[in-house]
Amino acid sequence: MKPVIGYTLGDQSGIGPEVISAALASGELPEEAEYRLIGARVDVPAGRPNPESAKYAFEHLEQAARALREGTIDAVVTAPVCKETLHEAGFRWPGQTEFFAERLETDNYAMCLTGKRLTVGLATIHTSLQSVPSLLNTAELVRIGTLLKDFCLRKGIHRPRIALAALNPHAGEHGAFGDEDEAIIAPAVEQLAISCPDAVFDGPAVPDCVYRDAVEGCYDAVLAPYHDQGLIPLKLVDFHTAVNVTLGLPRPRLSPDHGTAFSLAGTGKANPSSTIHAFQLAVRMTQPR
Repeated sequence: MKPVIGYTLGDQSGIGPEVISAALASGELPEEAEYRLIGARVDVPAGRPNPESAKYAFEHLEQAARALREGTIDAVVTAPVCKETLHEAGFRWPGQTEFFAERLETDNYAMCLTGKRLTVGLATIHTSLQSVPSLLNTAELVRIGTLLKDFCLRKGIHRPRIALAALNPHAGEHGAFGDEDEAIIAPAVEQLAISCPDAVFDGPAVPDCVYRDAVEGCYDAVLAPYHDQGLIPLKLVDFHTAVNVTLGLPRPRLSPDHGTAFSLAGTGKANPSSTIHAFQLAVRMTQPR
C-alpha cells in the first residue's frame, strides 16, 4: 500500500496554500505516495493575519495530530503558521514541535533542520542566549545526539558521522573561554561513542569551522548547542531546501523551514522548494530502513 502523507495549509492568509499547491503540481513528488489534505481550504484575506485564519490553522493542526495518532496518515507536512495570532487563538505551545510532541505523547523529541548540504540538530530551541549554558547538560546532549543518529540512519546514511559543536569560541581554549565544552559536551561525545556504535561522534568541535566541514562532507550532521548557532549556517547554505523535522515522534512531522511570508501571499512569488523537499523527505521517512 502507498504511504499516506497528510498536509495542512497553515495560516491560509500566508503563503501556505500557494507553496502546497505548487509542490503538489511540481511533478517532483514521489508517485509511490498518496497526498491527503488535512482540514479544508477556507476563504480568508491574503496577506492579513487575523483571528479567523488562526482559528482554522489551530483546528487543522489538531486534526493532523489526531490523524497521526490514529494512523490514518503515515506522516504530515505542516505549512507555516503565525505564532502571534495562533497564541491569541488559544495555542499554548511555543511552536508546532512541542504541540505535536505533546499530542503524540512523546517526551523524547528534538528539533532538526535538514537541507541538501547541511543537517543540524538543536540542543536548545526557543530560549534566551543567556539561559543556554544553564540548560545544557551531558544527558540531554546524549539523548538528542541519539535521536539525530537515528534520523541519519532513517535517511539511509550508513554509520553517520556527527559532530557536537562547542558552545564557546575555539571550543573554550581548554577553559580560557568557559568550561562548558570540557565539562558538558566532551563527556557527551564519549558516552555517545559507547552507546551508539552504529555512528561516529566527534567534538567538542570548534563552532566557526564545523559547519563548513559538514557542508564539505566531513560530517553528516551537527548537533548545535543553541538555535542561532545552527540555523544561521543552515539558512545561509540551504535556505530554499531546508526542512524542519520533529525527531522522536512515532510518525514523521515535517514542515518547510520558512514562515508565513504575508507580504508575498497572493503574489505568486513564493518559492515552493522547501515544501517540495518536505514532501520528498516525508515519503522517504515512511520507507523501511
